[in-house]
Amino acid sequence: MIDPAVETLVAWQRVSELIPGQPHLSTLHRWRLRGVRGKKLETLLVGGKRFTSREAIDRFIAAGNAADAPAAPAFTATQRQHMSIAARATLASEYGI
Repeated sequence: MIDPAVETLVAWQRVSELIPGQPHLSTLHRWRLRGVRGKKLETLLVGGKRFTSREAIDRFIAAGNAADAPAAPAFTATQRQHMSIAARATLASEYGI
């Protein structure tokens, strides 16, 4: 949540200038309303005008990049094949399949 007493507020029309690639205003609205991968861009209204903060932008970008980090290492095709053979052998020995 944005704390206007501590964070640096940015007028909504100027937000795209602070984000790499300068996304379109409609993209920014989509990020605040629907979000990306479960994370929304935080905003607030002050006197009927929409703002976000530099810190909120940083949190949004960091959350998006954290989602890209793999939770577990991917298996190679050879590793998957060996696991499949081992699983079939286990099924055959325990269940006669």
